[in-house]
Order: sequence, then C-alpha cells, then structure tokens
Amino acid sequence: MGIYLDSQTAYTLYKDETGKQYFVDKSQMLEELFPVVKAGNSHICVVRPRRFGKTVMANMIAAFFSRACSSDDIFGTLQIAQARDYKKHLNQYPVIHIFLNDTAGQCASYRQYISRIERCLVRDLRKTYPNVEMAEDESAIDALMDVYAENPSERFIFVLDEWDYIFHQDFASEPDRKAYLAFLRSLLKDRPYVLFAYMTGILPIAKYSSGSELNMFAEYSMADEERFSEYFGFMECEVDALYDRYEKCTERPCVSRAGLRYWYDGYLTHAGKRLYNPRSVVMTLENNNLGNYWTSSGPYDEIYYYIRNNVDEVRDGLALMAAGMSVPVKIREYAATTPDLKTKEEIFSAMVVYLVLTQNIFLRVLLHKRRRSGGYVEAWGVVLSGKQASQTANYLIFVVLASIFPKSNKKVPGISAKQISPGQAHA
Repeated sequence: MGIYLDSQTAYTLYKDETGKQYFVDKSQMLEELFPVVKAGNSHICVVRPRRFGKTVMANMIAAFFSRACSSDDIFGTLQIAQARDYKKHLNQYPVIHIFLNDTAGQCASYRQYISRIERCLVRDLRKTYPNVEMAEDESAIDALMDVYAENPSERFIFVLDEWDYIFHQDFASEPDRKAYLAFLRSLLKDRPYVLFAYMTGILPIAKYSSGSELNMFAEYSMADEERFSEYFGFMECEVDALYDRYEKCTERPCVSRAGLRYWYDGYLTHAGKRLYNPRSVVMTLENNNLGNYWTSSGPYDEIYYYIRNNVDEVRDGLALMAAGMSVPVKIREYAATTPDLKTKEEIFSAMVVYLVLTQNIFLRVLLHKRRRSGGYVEAWGVVLSGKQASQTANYLIFVVLASIFPKSNKKVPGISAKQISPGQAHA
C-alpha cells in the first residue's frame, strides 16, 4: 500500500465520517459516476466554497473505487448498496488519491512542493509494480506510461483534492503557477492510463487556465450547474432529519429548527433549491448553540484586506446592507486568487469564496441570470440583509466598518453604534 496509490487513507477517514452523529449519506453520487468510469478517459472538477464537503466526498470516491482494501463494511449500509452495479465497481480500481494541500511540513518553494508529489508517486509505482522497469530519475508521468506500456489494462482513477491550493500560497510565483498547470495537463490530458480523474477546488479552472491546459475537465459549480448540487451542502429535508436526531439525543435543546434556517441557509443551487452550509449546521447541533462558525471557514485576515482594499464602494455597500438595504452586485463566481483585488465585484466575489457573503449570520447572496463572459461564469446577484439579518450580523459588520473609518469624518450611512450595540447583538 502506498501514500498515494492504493492508499487506505480515504477508507479510514470516510469510515470515521460515517460513524459521526450527524453524518448525512451522500453515497448516491457514486452511481452517477459509474457510467463516467465505464466510459474511460473522463475528467470531472467540482468547485465549491470552503467547508462544503468537498474533501469528504473525495474520500468517499477514493474509498469506494480503490482496490486497497474492502470497503463493503462502509458502503454496504449506505444508499449506494442498492445500486445495480454496486458490486461491479466496489474496490475494483487502482486509485491515486492526492491531497494537494498537504505540504507535510514547511514548504518554501514550488519546486519543493511538486518534487515531493512526484517522488511519493514514483515510489508508490515502483513498490506496486516491481517488475516494470523504470529509470532511476523517472518522472511520475513517465513511470505511469511505463506501467501502462507493460500492462495496457492497468488504468488509474485519480482523485485530486484542493487542486487550487497552490494559487493561495506565497511561495508560488506566476511562473510557478503556469508550471503547475502544465504539470496537471501533462499528467492527465490525453493519457491512456487515465480511466477517470476527479478533482475538487474552491475556484474554477477557467480562472487560471486561459488556454487549453485543463480543458478536458467538465466543471461543476454551484451557480452554473445543477448536476451534483445535492451532494455538496445539506438540503432542506436533510437538515430536517438532522434536527430530529438532535432533538432525540440532546437533553436540553437550545437550537430551534427556525434558527438553523435563519442562520445557515444562505445558498441556492442552480435550480433554486436552498442549501445549508454543512459545517455550520453540524457545529451548531454538536455544540447546541447557534454560532458564527463561518469564522473558521477561511482566512479572516484576507477578508479584512479585501474590505479595506476598495475605498468607498465596498465600505458603503456593507454599511447599506447592515442598515437593511439591498445592494446589487455583479458577482464573478469565486474570483479570489490573490490579494490584488480592486473592484467591488472582485472583492465581493472573494468574500463569497470565504463564506462572508453567503450566510445569514452575515449577509446572503442570491445568484441568477448567469452568462458566460471572458472564460468564466458571471452572475447578477442581489445581496440581501436587513430584516433577515441577525443583530449579531449587524454588530459584526459595524465592528468591521468602524475599523476602516477610524479617523474619518465620513458618516457611515444608515447605521450607528447605538442601533446595533453589543448588548442588542446578543439579546
């Protein structure tokens, strides 16, 4: 068993997940992947904001398809066990599962980052295929081609989690990012050893790949595609079931079903179905307390930078939202890649990624009227607040606004400390 190839890591992690009190069975997604795997040379990328279950689902996919160990003890009790081709695909494939956000300690350069990935993968291939001749300094791509040349029936499923991690790291320069795209293209595009590649990320491929580097991927985002939308985030009926479980096992429930809806249902699928942020719902039920769990969902310092970065439009927009007014914004879906964000649309889009402009505990974004422009999805959005925003949300926004108007004589429109004092916020 290897680190990436035929690893039992996904099995262990997903088994732990299924044993948790508020686990939600999303295994039916696997049945949608069966024909994709059967077709061969297929590529899927799912992009979602942080804390929407991307890693859990990636672990599920790797644990199910991997031949590393039997996972019937997990999946035999889940919905996927009822699928006609369940046994046909269960634990039948060599799976290469890589957490692309795993740097295993300090990483000071892109070369260090990518060399570790290649080194570990080549080592796994040598161990698994000892009879395949490989050069001493073989690259991962050449080693995979050697394996395929020796045995053309040996085709791999790739599960790559957080593919865009490197785009958020200081050690990666612009040339490094281009080299990384070239690496992924060489690894996955038009390679006979690729049976299926499944990739997750926060931001869309189109944001980075202006040419044809990764155009083999079919990309699925929350606002642009309905397919797979029910597997990322909790649906209304799933939250109902979780809340019933919570009431039965909690001695003194302090959270109401209406409270969950009020705080955490700030997303809509492409078809208009309401979605809840899964981390926030689970944390609330486990802690028996409605809380600002979004603060653990992304780098708050970056959010603070974004707000400060645009002088008037962003500040005024937040102030108006806190005062109960709607602010129309053109959301460029998940456009946050670097701190170099200058327009209102770019900054609000970044705040969508980091879960600030999506939940009722702060603000909510409703996306509609999508269209293609410049290689990525754009959408007209309406940011809702006002009567549906909690006093806590208003207080948080006031604190942020106060910090960016410290010595200014400019009056923040429609909001005052008296209006949303800390006492009122926690009332």
